[in-house]
Amino acid sequence: MDKVVDLFLSDAATRQKWENLLSSLDLHNFSAREVDQIDHTIGLVDEDGKLVGTGSVAGNVLKYVGVINEDTQGARFNKVVTNLLQYLAEQKIYHSFVFTKAKYASSFEHLHFNLLAKTDEAAFLENGMPDVNDFLSDLPKVEDQADKKIAAIVMNANPFTLGHQHLVKMASEENDLVYVFVVANDVSLFNFNERMKLVQEGTKQFANVKVVSGGDYMVSPATFPAYFLKSPDELIDVQTSVDAAVFKNKIAPALNIARRYIGQEPISRTTHFYNVSLAHELGPDIEVITVKRLEKSGQIVTATQVRQWIKDGDLAKINKFVPESTYEFIKQNMSELQSRIEKGMNIDGN
Repeated sequence: MDKVVDLFLSDAATRQKWENLLSSLDLHNFSAREVDQIDHTIGLVDEDGKLVGTGSVAGNVLKYVGVINEDTQGARFNKVVTNLLQYLAEQKIYHSFVFTKAKYASSFEHLHFNLLAKTDEAAFLENGMPDVNDFLSDLPKVEDQADKKIAAIVMNANPFTLGHQHLVKMASEENDLVYVFVVANDVSLFNFNERMKLVQEGTKQFANVKVVSGGDYMVSPATFPAYFLKSPDELIDVQTSVDAAVFKNKIAPALNIARRYIGQEPISRTTHFYNVSLAHELGPDIEVITVKRLEKSGQIVTATQVRQWIKDGDLAKINKFVPESTYEFIKQNMSELQSRIEKGMNIDGN
């Protein structure tokens, strides 16, 4: 009978066996971006001591699940996934996700995972509670919402700038209700609670705007697992497709959202590609409105530039790009923000 064992990937020999098994199953991405996030890994060892299965968890996400099935009719797969869920339960984590190849979606569904999105390449599923329906039911609503013109904006706001405020203002003027979803992943210079507060402060003048957490359902490129993709180049394409599918099929119908506003991207090639792909994936059911980026003194307002000025300690320049509430927060917390950068926090990207 196969035995479940803990695998410690810090051991070179164990790591090599683990990679060899997964490579034989057509999983080849063992980059630091993927592996360093892993909190726990198990292995399935047969009676001859051969590694025949494995699975890992990173936070509440299952990763690198793979087994040599032979004639076990899914028993090995079930054993690995069940063991990972038991481990999460021991950590008091009762809600989990998996991003996997599309062809494996049904295997997870047999173990009571619910499908959130499926594209040609990938599937995104969840298990446990609270689930997407709980997330949606907790979001604020308005009277006669089904009859309203409703839009959405998804932003990281790292930090919230005058450019973000300009985008929200335009959406507010053109719709009855606007949901601003703040990406919840904590991989930014400004943590989620800080970003949430800055967005709330910077939009409080717009009575028809509701600022809410994106929860686990606004999939960030920074945290989207790419281990099962053939190359890192596929990341943006597949991540965009999954993100759009969740929004289009789960989020938008429940809230009667018919429009999504995005900022034009003249600088970042990656973000521009994301925007183009998003418009393609959401249309024609959801209208994607691209708003020209705000400029100050001939310079495009970007959060990336603000973060660079934080690194440089240039409050005068920061003041030109952000609302007063963001400026005051940065001014009061400059040393802490600079300390985060000095400790290795990445300030590039979005």
